[in-house]
Amino acid sequence: MSKYIFVTGGVVSSLGKGAAGAALGALLEARGLMVTMLKLDPYINVDPGTMSPFQHGEVFVTADGAETDLDLGHYERFISTRMGKRNNFTTGLVYQTVIERERRGDYLGRTVQVIPHVTDEIKRRIRLGAEGADVALVEIGGTVGDIESQPFLEAIRQMAVEDGRGNTLFLHLTLVPYLPSAGEMKTKPTQHSVRELRAIGIQPDFLLCRADRPIPADHRAKIALFSNLAEEAVISAIDTDSIYRIPLLFHAQHLDTLVVQRLGMETPPPDLSIWQRIIDALEHPEGEVCIALVGKYVGLTESYKSLAEALLHAGLRARRRVRFLYVDAEDIEQNGPAALAEADAILVPGGFGGRGTEGKIAAIRYAREQRVPYLGICLGMQLAVVEFARHCAGLGDANSTELDPATSAPVITLMTQWTTPDGHKAYREEGGNLGGSMRLGEQECQLLPGSLAAQAYGSASIQERHRHRFEFNNRFRAPLAAAGLRYTGFSSDGELVEVVELPDHPWFLGCQFHPEFTSNPRQGHPLFDAYLQAAMAQKARMEAPIGETS
Repeated sequence: MSKYIFVTGGVVSSLGKGAAGAALGALLEARGLMVTMLKLDPYINVDPGTMSPFQHGEVFVTADGAETDLDLGHYERFISTRMGKRNNFTTGLVYQTVIERERRGDYLGRTVQVIPHVTDEIKRRIRLGAEGADVALVEIGGTVGDIESQPFLEAIRQMAVEDGRGNTLFLHLTLVPYLPSAGEMKTKPTQHSVRELRAIGIQPDFLLCRADRPIPADHRAKIALFSNLAEEAVISAIDTDSIYRIPLLFHAQHLDTLVVQRLGMETPPPDLSIWQRIIDALEHPEGEVCIALVGKYVGLTESYKSLAEALLHAGLRARRRVRFLYVDAEDIEQNGPAALAEADAILVPGGFGGRGTEGKIAAIRYAREQRVPYLGICLGMQLAVVEFARHCAGLGDANSTELDPATSAPVITLMTQWTTPDGHKAYREEGGNLGGSMRLGEQECQLLPGSLAAQAYGSASIQERHRHRFEFNNRFRAPLAAAGLRYTGFSSDGELVEVVELPDHPWFLGCQFHPEFTSNPRQGHPLFDAYLQAAMAQKARMEAPIGETS
């Protein structure tokens, strides 16, 4: 039977439950345990797929096609277990399931209630997600005291009774703020948070105390006393410059040792050499590169979390500090691409909607004409096709039908809007709802030998994750190829263009898939490694004395 570690949060949201839980998961995996993680979100949306990145941050996509909370990206970056549909569920999904059962008559006419029907469904999904794992870390979204979190908290309270306290552990993340006006740290918010948790029948086994500085010993003793805990169970979770330091910080305070002892598990000491190498690379870079990320969510870096992490991972492998230049695409529309001049490489990420797209196209044109390394992901690939069609293939009206349904040159369209060479539609409509109507999840891509993509991956066949509705329009394959666009990646059936490149450019590549979702700090990702090498070469060319550039 799996052991459960339930991770809750108090005082305020956004304290980092996902990163903290994932760091503990990494420590347990380093001890040889099979670890999985779940995120329980209390909002009523069925999934975050239709939620604005401004409000919710990035939507992460799993290999089996689930649109999930961004914390699942943290999980996959810290542990080797791949997340899937069963690793993230919401209040909306739980209630949808319960109501569907009630409509079918599964409850035999009984009154359907939060307890036991909703809590039973929550417990069922938790146990399903934990199958096959020695330890399942279960993060409860929101903050203790929130109305919407109560069914989840009641469900995990019941599980502690049903499975036994020897098989369940409660880890509570809280805040210990420093008040400059008083010149001291305050423990009262943590005391109130723990009291709130205990009032609903949950006694935390460990406290992770988030603070911007080390917590004095007397404060830890005070927190432990008021929380009915030993002092060693009060762990300092201080702010760090990198989330990848957290496993070593927790291990230094013996958190992983205390957890396995509390759960009655015998494991060897953890092998943390890989995390030590990551931190060594982080602390000793041998240079810096500047990557311009041109998007419309640049004010909120959580919107591009996996992308920023993937570039950071490539920097760790190349021992280069990656400096991000976040450029608002609408600023380029108004002021031109001058802001890109200091960039060693340019990246246009995925996205939806028309706002800022002309600025992105201008950035892509700048990268092409100034021969700056370029990587376009999803929408960034589609807009690279639009830019090339307009300025290299003579199709001045070229566009995506997402952005201009009346364009005379629809080089990017819905998959249902173009036909195969024999005149048949390649794909069928998948329904009118926005949620779940996209091409989602991991799919095979065949790469052209000798291409930039094939050289980067070192393989002719790859698996990458998708999240999009629009595709390259095959009716324009021939005219764009005649103008110099190279197609170097295709879906397994050869129908869909997945990768485009420019052969007369130092490094210019657009991919329809999202490689950032499969990068982690241990192995990195080959496409981002290649992209960063191109950025380093560009930096060297720009810094070389006149007459020495190639």
